[in-house]
Formats: sequence, C-alpha cells, structure tokens
Amino acid sequence: MKILKMNRITKILTVVVTCLVIGYFSGMVTRSAIITWYPTLVKPSFNPPNWIFAPVWSTLYIMMGIAAGLVWDRIESNTEIVKKALVFFAVQLALNALWSYLFFGLKNPMLALLEIVILWLMIYETYVQFGKINKIAGYLFIPYLLWVSFAMVLNASIWWLNK
Repeated sequence: MKILKMNRITKILTVVVTCLVIGYFSGMVTRSAIITWYPTLVKPSFNPPNWIFAPVWSTLYIMMGIAAGLVWDRIESNTEIVKKALVFFAVQLALNALWSYLFFGLKNPMLALLEIVILWLMIYETYVQFGKINKIAGYLFIPYLLWVSFAMVLNASIWWLNK
C-alpha cells in the first residue's frame, strides 16, 4: 500500500484553509454581537473601525497557515521538534477561536482578557519554536504577535472602561 506523500504547497494550502475555516467559524460567533452588544460598549479612542478586523484577521490566518505549512514540511528531517512546534500551533489556534467565544459569545471581556494573555504566550512560544525550524515561518508570526499584543491592550481597555 502506497502512502500519499504531500508536497510543501499541499501542506501549506491545507493549513491555510484550516486556519481560514477556524477564523470563519470564530467570526460567526462575533457577527451578531458586533451589531447588538459591541456598539453598546465604551471603547478607547484607539479602537479601530469594525471593517478593519476581517481583512487583518484573514491576512494573519493566511500567514500563520503558511508558517505552519513550512514547519510541517520539515517533519521528516526533524520529527520531534516539528511535532512539538505544531502542538503549540494547534493550541494557539484553538485559543484564538476560544477568545472570540469568550469576548463576543459570552460577552465577557474580563474572561477574554485572562485568556488572551495565555493566547499571547502560546503565540510567542509558537514563534520561538517555528523560528528554530524555519526562519521565515518564525518571521511570519511577528505580525500576528504584534496584532494580538494590540488586541490585548484593546481588550483590557474595553474591560476597564465597562466594568
């Protein structure tokens, strides 16, 4: 029996599509709250307009998918290190989806703030692990790390202004 071996492009596309699908489902939790609950919150002056979030997140999901695909492509030469890095990737991706549910689904900025701190740590560790395997994969995580840093400050500000 011959096992199908995926090439680099197939691995990258697989992870990019996975990230975008998870992002889409996270967005479903967000949609109704953006119209009903979110406008009722006091927000800081640096709160971006709502339209900016979809293109930024789509770009970040694509970048993190490319990064994970590049790392996955090295699985045969560095099996244990790659598996470890991909576990961190999967955990941060799950935490990414969970944040939307906590903030918009449960309408709980404080719980979302606690969770985003853990998310940031997992993103940072994924960045470190990816950088050890493929420098470009690590670099692709820097905008994501910066955006979630901004999101954490925004989340904290919204919690503080509305407590």
